[in-house]
Amino acid sequence: MKTKNALRGILGCVFALLLTVLLAGQFASAAPDASSLPQTARQALLEMLFSKTPGTFEKHLPEATRAALRKAHANSGTSALDGFSMSGQMSILGKNLQTFDAGPTLAVFEDPQAHNKFEIRVERDDLRGEDDEIELSFHAYKDGETQTAGTKFRFTLTMGQEVGTWRLNNVMVSVGVSLTDPAFLKAMSTSVPPSLSNTRTGSSQISPSGSPSMSSPGFDPSVLVSSNNGAARAANEASAVAGVRTLNTAEMTYAAGFPGHGFTCTLADLGGMGAGGGPTEHQAMLIDPRLAQGRKNGYVFRLSGCRGTPASGYAISAVPADSTSGTRAFCSDESAGVRFSEDGKAESCLSSGKPLQ
Repeated sequence: MKTKNALRGILGCVFALLLTVLLAGQFASAAPDASSLPQTARQALLEMLFSKTPGTFEKHLPEATRAALRKAHANSGTSALDGFSMSGQMSILGKNLQTFDAGPTLAVFEDPQAHNKFEIRVERDDLRGEDDEIELSFHAYKDGETQTAGTKFRFTLTMGQEVGTWRLNNVMVSVGVSLTDPAFLKAMSTSVPPSLSNTRTGSSQISPSGSPSMSSPGFDPSVLVSSNNGAARAANEASAVAGVRTLNTAEMTYAAGFPGHGFTCTLADLGGMGAGGGPTEHQAMLIDPRLAQGRKNGYVFRLSGCRGTPASGYAISAVPADSTSGTRAFCSDESAGVRFSEDGKAESCLSSGKPLQ
């Protein structure tokens, strides 16, 4: 009897083991393959922006947009969508590109030789009904130090399903400047106005309003003029830095909107505000008219260095219009890092400028 019970116990264990194996095999065969899972909105966006396969960009545009673009360029014999492929943009970003379909980072581009790094982060990815809103931020680094402190570049992309494919339905661009950010404040205060101390008596003569008193004994009017000039130069320099950063943002937006052209070295191409009609390659409507004319708040702005077709690089310079406007020159390029030179010359800034902290 004991032998029979032991045999039954062994057979029961074997049967249970076989059943477990069979069930595991059944569930394993029923489990979906990772490659067969539906594409997420983020994966579709990565494919749209960075795939080298021709036609991928077009694939993720709404059908109405594609039809309108084809109709607009029907007379030219070519479609505007021919250039909407990131295979051309890859020449801009270079080979050191990494993309991520999960996590806080969407893409990273690094140039080890120039010690530059450009990062696209995912600030949020919210599914709202049938749409998916993805908010991206842009960050530039030079020698490990941030070059975009004080400014916030945001792209909010709305993806929606159309015929089983995620399509880009809406793009919203925003640029913010923090007036309390230490980097911005440092740029504002680098050019320190001359002291209001009375040079004759060594004491400060300040009126109740906070300004040097004109009737104070030994008052020298040139001190007030010098002080006002110093404050004006500091304000002009801060405005010039803001202008350079605005142009960096405009260049990135322009290259994304007109990938067949790439970057532009014509300021007027980035302007066109108030001209009527929609954005075009020669009227992108990205910057204000004064900046588009190349002169703003005592500084002269210039674009140069566009290379290749599509243009894969550019250079921005902002120099004082005269000695009373400012003392430093500011510059940047496709890395988006802002640099400066004390001599006020564009050539010095572009060749050996110091990073603006």
